[in-house]
Formats: sequence, structure tokens, C-alpha cells
Amino acid sequence: MRAKGLMALLMLSISISAHEVQDTVQMTEVVIDQRHSAAEMRNLPQSVSNVWREQLTEAYRPSVMPTLTELVPGLFIPGRGMMGYGVNSGGAGGILMRGLSSGSAQLLVCIDGEPQYSGIYGHSVADFYQTHAVERVAVLRGPASARYGSNAMGGVLDLTTRQVGRDLVATNVTLGAGSYATVQAEATNQVHKGAFSSLVTAQYNRSDNHRPNMGFQQAGGMAKLGYRFSRHWNASALADINHFYTELPGTTAKPMFDNEQWILRGSANMSLRNMYLRPDRISTQGALSIYTNFGRHKIDDGTASPATPSTSYFRSSDNVAGFSASQRVDFFKGNRTTFGLDYQHIYGRAYYTDKVTGNELPPSLASGKSHRNEVAGYVDFYQKATSWLTLDATLRVDYHSVAGTELVSQGALLFRPMKDGELKAAVSKGFRNPTMRELYLYKPANGDLGPERLMNYELSWKHWLLGGALSYGVNVFYMKGTDIIQTVTVNGAMLNSNVGEVENCGAELVADYRVNDNWSVTTNHSYLHMENPILTAPTYKGYVGFGYSGFDDRFHCRAGLQYVAGLYTQVGAQEQKENYCLFSASVSHRVWKGLTLWLRGETLIGERDYETILGYPMPHATLMAGLSWDF
Repeated sequence: MRAKGLMALLMLSISISAHEVQDTVQMTEVVIDQRHSAAEMRNLPQSVSNVWREQLTEAYRPSVMPTLTELVPGLFIPGRGMMGYGVNSGGAGGILMRGLSSGSAQLLVCIDGEPQYSGIYGHSVADFYQTHAVERVAVLRGPASARYGSNAMGGVLDLTTRQVGRDLVATNVTLGAGSYATVQAEATNQVHKGAFSSLVTAQYNRSDNHRPNMGFQQAGGMAKLGYRFSRHWNASALADINHFYTELPGTTAKPMFDNEQWILRGSANMSLRNMYLRPDRISTQGALSIYTNFGRHKIDDGTASPATPSTSYFRSSDNVAGFSASQRVDFFKGNRTTFGLDYQHIYGRAYYTDKVTGNELPPSLASGKSHRNEVAGYVDFYQKATSWLTLDATLRVDYHSVAGTELVSQGALLFRPMKDGELKAAVSKGFRNPTMRELYLYKPANGDLGPERLMNYELSWKHWLLGGALSYGVNVFYMKGTDIIQTVTVNGAMLNSNVGEVENCGAELVADYRVNDNWSVTTNHSYLHMENPILTAPTYKGYVGFGYSGFDDRFHCRAGLQYVAGLYTQVGAQEQKENYCLFSASVSHRVWKGLTLWLRGETLIGERDYETILGYPMPHATLMAGLSWDF
């Protein structure tokens, strides 16, 4: 315990001495996601963290999730093994932001700006988000429902797929193997020729993991095509598919057998974009996107004894399809006004089939199908009033075919008291409509549920020094949520009801320092106070990382130390919390032309048998080694 306390103090002192920064954004304006223009980025009410491809790929991790857990304050993703998250109890992968979770449909994940979640359960599937296809992950830390609608009450993770801006034909193959018979393999091809561009990827991952009955296999790919008709118009189309099989072994106290999952998730979208930028005249730019994401799930709930196997499979199919349209018009100097329209059709069906015959079993309280529709319009008004004051406000009207109409707003005032410093005061509302599971499936279902609602108040300061080489900042926030859906006992029966509350407050710090051409340091810290403790949410999370590149950029090394304290693994009368410290490192060396050898180690120094989910101890030190070939 003394070592853990010293480690926390060391990390805090590093954070203070290095000065902290609110996000990893550079002073130059860049596009952070598909729903915001470059100029809007620094004026969003939410705190924003950008994690770039260089950061995502330096450790050669196949999934983006471990890197995001390290680099984004307030973000935590519980795990259960070396590879694979799964989709239910013990499956981990519930992405938490400031205590709000994607597992509860309170945090939204997008690909190129379009929502990705199960139509039945409302949550994303963490195993779907692979590093090889991603250019950048923009993390909006705080309610973003005014732009993104339901499910974004806790924030948004927006993954932007890879893109190039010059003519080339490039292929990469990455292979790796290591502890517990773990294998990772991926291939990527990019083409950019004149007005045409393409991205094609494929990957395969597998692991036995560190406990019996915990195997994992995954395969999938993506294809993206783009064409620029003129300097004003361009179009793109994307399709991806991912299938994984995983076993869940149960807790160490209550092992499970034959608890297996076969999960298929896919998505597709087409978009048409325009841009007419005219100095000293009215300018406009916008996009129209049509999208769909779908899933097919087959689950064996398993048994406590192999002598009494289960007799049925749980199956479900779901689809979320819709379109989004937005157009930004710059009416006069310093003004940007964006108009948007969103529509979604949400479908889901759940049922059981007999293991032997394959026949669908008679309807039960866990069976059913349903359709829902959601349509919304919003307007965002941005105005640079003076050289030192900017305001931004968004109003959204959202109609849901079950939950009704919701009015959502957000706003921010941005002050620039000095050239390289910004002070922002923001307030934003988030909401979440009930999912099909909460409305119609299983015994607690309640068709009269309303939306969950949350208000977030935030104050932040950012400062860039030494020509941008050193950046620091801090933000503090308070959030109050009402009408949270919980399962309670009503007249002796379990029922989903809008009776819960969330009241969280905290602070987040981030710092980045480019020491010189070879060395860099990054650190982030977050503290969260929860009036009502939330499962798998940590009270404190801190990380400090050091990077080195040299020998004409042929050699790269990254080492990082992460400390987590007050992680709730059980809440209620038998509350339990976990503290742990982890050290990870990776090295890579380009040995010949495009051929690079790499080595990655996780939990090299730190806790043994620590848990992020009660009853699921994490593996001890693990190693992976491989090669990456660019040609």
C-alpha cells in the first residue's frame, strides 16, 4: 500500500511540474470529427482529446481501447484478459467516461461521425474498433447530445478512418505473436490517384488468454472508396465487417462452462460533401450521409457444470439505419451557423433456438421484436465577438417514437486573455432514450419509460508555451443526472423505472512536452467523486509516458506507467474497490527499408492478480513480438 501511495504522489508531482494540458490538440485548427468544422473545434462546450495515428500505432496494439485508456483522462475501459472483451457480464469493454458507460448506452461511439451501437441494447461493441483502419480518435469528454442526440449524454468517441492527401500506392502487413498463444495479423492497402482514393484492410486476431475456457478469435475487414468530383464536391463510401468468437470462463469463485459467443457486427455508409469557401463573401460547407450498422449475435449462456449443458442458444439481430445532413453557412465576419437534420430507424429482434433442432422456441418474456424511429433538427450558432471573446450555442429538438420530444441545448463562452491562453465556461445537456431491452425484453421491461437527462457544468483553462512545445491546462466539472433507468421492486415484481440519479464532479489534467527532436513526455490525470458509486468507475486514474525516437527516426521506444485507485468492482452493501499500478513498454527498429521489428510488453512491473471486474483477475506480464512491412 505504501508503494502504491508513493507511486500516486510521484505521478501527481510529475503532472504539476510538467504543467498539464486539457487535450492533445495543437494550436493550429484541424477537423476533429465529421460533424464539426475546423474552426468550431476549440469552441465546443465539451473538453476534447485527440489521439492520433502515431500514438495509436507506436505500441502495435490491434485494438484502440488500451491506448485510449492510457491517454484520455476520465476515460476507462475495463478488461478481462490479454485479448477480447465480449459483450455481456464479465465481457468487459464497457467504455466509461466520468462514470457514465457505453454499456448503459450513455456514451456514443461513431465511425466517421456516424453512430455505432446495438439496436437492442444500445451499447457499442469494443472488439469492433481496430487500430489499423483508424487515423484519429476524437474524444468529446462531456454531454454531446445537442449534436449527436441520444446515447451521447456522457460523451462521444469518434473514430476517423485513414486518409491520404497525396498520390501513392502503399501497403502494410503487420504480424505478431506472444504470450498465451496470442496472434495478431493485419494488412492495409491505400491508393490515392488523382481524384480517386481507396482504403482496404483485413485483420485476424486470436488468443487462448490466461485462464481455461477463455479463447478468443476475431476476423474482419474494411473497404473505403472516395472520389473528388471537383474542388467543391466529393463523395465516399465505406463498408466494414467484423466477426468474433469468445469464451467467458465465469468468475474464479463460480466458473462457467460452454459460455460462448459468436458475434457479427458490420456497418456501411455513403456521404456527399460540399465546400464553397469564399473570402469576404458568404461561405458554406456541408455533408449528407446515409448509414447503417447491424449485428447478428448467437450466445450460449453456459452452465455451472459440464454435466448439465444448456439446451438453447440466445439469438438476436439488430439494425440502426438513418441519415444525417448538415450545412454550415458563414453569414458575416466571425460567424458560423450550422443547420442539421438527423433521422434513425432502430430495429431489433431477440429469441431462443433449440440447440439440437435449431427451431425457434415459443415466445417468452425474453423474446420479441420492435421498431423505433427518431428524428431531430438542430442549429449551432458560433460568433467571434471580439479578438478575446467567442461564443457558441446549439439547440436541438429531438423526437422519439416512444419517449416523445426532447429539447436539448449547449453553450460555451471562450475568453482569450493572452495570445496563447484560453479560458472556457460551458454548460451542456445530455439525454438518453430507453433501449429496446429496457422497454420490451425480460421481466423488468417497462414500455412507459422516459429518457434519462443530465446537465454538465464545466470550466477549463488551456495554455501553450515554448512555441507550442509545452502545453498545459485543467478542467473542472459538475454533472447532475435525473430519471436514470434502474431496476426496482414494484408491488413485489422487478420493473425498470426512471428513478435513479447521478451526481458526479471532478477534475482532469493533461500535459504534453516535446523536449527536443528525440524526447517527449505526456501525462494525464483525472479525479472523479461519485455521490452514488458506479461499477467499474475509478476514483483516480493517472498516466505518465516517455517517448524516444532516434537513429534517423529508425528506432522508437515508448514506456508508460499507469496508476488506478478507488476502482469500484462491487457497489452496494458489499462495496469493493481496487488499486493497482501497471508499467508497459514497446520498442521498434526499422532494420531494412520498410521492414520494422517490434516488441511490446504489458504489466511488466506492477500488480499481480489485479481485477477491473470482480472475479476476473488480469494476466501477469505478457510479451508480444513481430514485424511490420511497408511497401
